[in-house]
Amino acid sequence: MSAFVSIEAHLRTLEEELLQPDVRKTATRLDALLAEGFIEFGSSGRVFDKQDIIDSLRSEPPARRSLTDFKALPLGPEIVLTTYRAVRYGALGEQHIHSLRSSVWRLLDGRWQMVFHQGTPLERSGEPHAH
Repeated sequence: MSAFVSIEAHLRTLEEELLQPDVRKTATRLDALLAEGFIEFGSSGRVFDKQDIIDSLRSEPPARRSLTDFKALPLGPEIVLTTYRAVRYGALGEQHIHSLRSSVWRLLDGRWQMVFHQGTPLERSGEPHAH
């Protein structure tokens, strides 16, 4: 197994971890996964910094989430772009919410931390919203 394949698998595990309701409510774990200076362009259109994310996820209702079509692309030494499709499953009778996701991860002090994340909502057909 190449070193990058191993990094790609590790980053997928970290992305999947960030989808778990218990991790999303654990400030210490989020603090470890998100780099200082972290920025997110949310699927809502809002811009979040690290503390905004930690605070907002603490009050978020729990929901099951999954990811597919995961890819990783090295951008330079110790920095990787990940992309995937995410689904947030609604309660019984609610529509599932699909989005395209991208994250930039950097190896900092021997551990991978997310420095940027963006979510783009998708229509039910799986295509981005038209503007």
